[in-house]
Amino acid sequence: MELDLTPKAAETVFEGDGGSYLAWSSPLLSKFNLAAGRFHIKPGGFALPHYGDASKVGYVIQGTTGVAGIVLPNTKKEVVVKLKPGDVIPVPIGSVSWWFNNGDEDVIIVYLGETSKAIIPGQISYFFLSGFGAILGGFSSDLTTKSYNLNKDDTKTLTTSQTGGVIIKVEKEKGHNMPQPHVDLTKKLVYNIDASEPDYSVIKGGSVTTLTEKEFPFIGEVGLSVIRVKLEANAIKTPSHLINPVAQLIYIARGSGKVEIVGLNGQNVLDTQVEAGQLLLVPQFFVAALIAGDQGLETFSIVSTEKPLFEELAGKASVWGALSATVQEVSLNVDSEFQKLFISKTQETSNLIPSDN
Repeated sequence: MELDLTPKAAETVFEGDGGSYLAWSSPLLSKFNLAAGRFHIKPGGFALPHYGDASKVGYVIQGTTGVAGIVLPNTKKEVVVKLKPGDVIPVPIGSVSWWFNNGDEDVIIVYLGETSKAIIPGQISYFFLSGFGAILGGFSSDLTTKSYNLNKDDTKTLTTSQTGGVIIKVEKEKGHNMPQPHVDLTKKLVYNIDASEPDYSVIKGGSVTTLTEKEFPFIGEVGLSVIRVKLEANAIKTPSHLINPVAQLIYIARGSGKVEIVGLNGQNVLDTQVEAGQLLLVPQFFVAALIAGDQGLETFSIVSTEKPLFEELAGKASVWGALSATVQEVSLNVDSEFQKLFISKTQETSNLIPSDN
């Protein structure tokens, strides 16, 4: 199986005064029905109301002044939420949403999604309600006039007044008072994974946090789970693989380091450096390991299952500890003395290894 697992950078799809939208595109994403994009919203930037053809989760990388409005399918009610770094916000397929930067610092949000129901596998297609290239301007003037009970002049105003597209800049001097966040509903629809209790952590090694429907019921609406790995400087996340038959889509959120992936027939299919802003995919059952650089390494990833199960291949929780001594000796072709040494060493470590320094 020849797969190009090389980490990829995003390509700019749109750029304007209000910000930019970037996306990843590759045959690998199409093959595994996964997709990713990133909003970079400048101060005053407003991503116009839209819906997409894939369920996804957003992860706030930067900015404390982000605000999002969401109309969930069949609710006919706009919910406004406040965003900050570390926030995870699921966006179910078909939801209408808008995104606004209400402050003086840039807001960056990355989106990872599942595209089995999308028009184009491996991509999230967006349908905008207003602006250049939007739905409103696509129908005939006569149909729009009758649909909205307007006269022709009002129809022209409705369909042509907004000349911007995707992300516009809201001018302060026009005095628009954008909707304020609903604090109580923010707690139900947004989850800060950076502040949550990790599944496990090691001093000077790092932590691993898994976010599922159990911890955050609303994420069940998108059928995805989130895994956040934070490694301290030069620490190692030892080899592991998903037991579930799904691929893992990983975004390098901060820092830099190295990733190694082993696939079929014990072949090392990837051994390369990674840095913030890159995206990589680990196919189902392939085994991956991470090594942080001098500044540490943080990753944010999704899997398209509600109950992700990982098998560790190193540390005291590894599968080696479950195998009998004789099976280990025969499998590795070693004597009992080495088998005992191997297991004793394994029991002394975890799947997060701090730096030697």
